[in-house]
Amino acid sequence: MMIRRFALSLVFALFALPALAATGHATHPTHKAPPEPAPIPLADTVRVAMVTTLGTIEIELDGKHAPITAANFLHYVDTKRFDGITFYRAMHLAWGDQPNGLVQGGIRDPRKLFPPIAHEPTSQTGLSHKAGSLSMARNAPGTATADFSILLSDMTGLDADPKNADPDLALGYAVFGHVVSGMDVVRKIWDAPISPTAGEGVMRGQMLADPVKVLTVRREPVAS
Repeated sequence: MMIRRFALSLVFALFALPALAATGHATHPTHKAPPEPAPIPLADTVRVAMVTTLGTIEIELDGKHAPITAANFLHYVDTKRFDGITFYRAMHLAWGDQPNGLVQGGIRDPRKLFPPIAHEPTSQTGLSHKAGSLSMARNAPGTATADFSILLSDMTGLDADPKNADPDLALGYAVFGHVVSGMDVVRKIWDAPISPTAGEGVMRGQMLADPVKVLTVRREPVAS
């Protein structure tokens, strides 16, 4: 039990943002970016199709309960900034029924990032870290941008725990949607070979040897 508690505490350290890839450019480009399209009003639920080299993952975003986080994800979808990203990490937890862990992907080029968003804890949204959930990766609360994880197992230890004295554990992580089809694809990503040397610190041993590319992420048509 002590080992399991220690390992679960490590999940918080591991469910974070690795250093952004060096680009050789300033974070903010000097050229004037083209104007962005006006945002589409956020519906209670929005479905998007994430096409990867291993198959398609269909996702339902929860705009009703996690409007800030869902709208942020859609901002990257609608501006096509998720096209070409990779799933670069697979975290494997040794205890419990398998698979147990998560996969993580996102934008590694800081020039493509929008400003960080406010944190929406699960104590506020009523959502929970269940298998198939999408959750934002972050460092401190309020630093989430474009890195997200898909859970392969229930990980309710990542939910907010307002009674916890540790502020990080008290706020937890922000769930904002779930996979409606394509968990077999998520499993393929999780099963991909791990590099024994890539990654720094606690990230070492969790980075995919060959990151899985996301080809496109698009809204799905609204059923009439």
